[in-house]
Amino acid sequence: MTDGRFATAVNCMDGRVQIPVVEWLKKQYGVDYVDMITEPGPERLLAEGKDRRGIGSIRRRLQISVTRHNSKLVAIVGHHDCAGNPTDKETQLRQLSNAGKTVESWNFGVRVVELWVDEKWEVQRLST
Repeated sequence: MTDGRFATAVNCMDGRVQIPVVEWLKKQYGVDYVDMITEPGPERLLAEGKDRRGIGSIRRRLQISVTRHNSKLVAIVGHHDCAGNPTDKETQLRQLSNAGKTVESWNFGVRVVELWVDEKWEVQRLST
């Protein structure tokens, strides 16, 4: 068991998005810590469903965060200028929506939100 409230971010490995996402989640949801699961372009990976090993890895890491840290919130994150998913914003927003549905289908009993980090490195929630 751990002290403090946790959220989990399935985030891009791009270092530019780590701090804005952590700070935003702490402020918006009152959590103390954010477990970070990073991949290049995770929204594409989760939306496409092609890389079973990669998806399984994210799922296992998320399960640890939920069961060991009692995380109640999972944020799926996409961002401007992503080297791991070099596509337009509209495509990434569709992928975020589908990625959120994938994570919800795992039935971990957590709230799932999709976040977009824009060209000013500001975080916007896409889902409620």
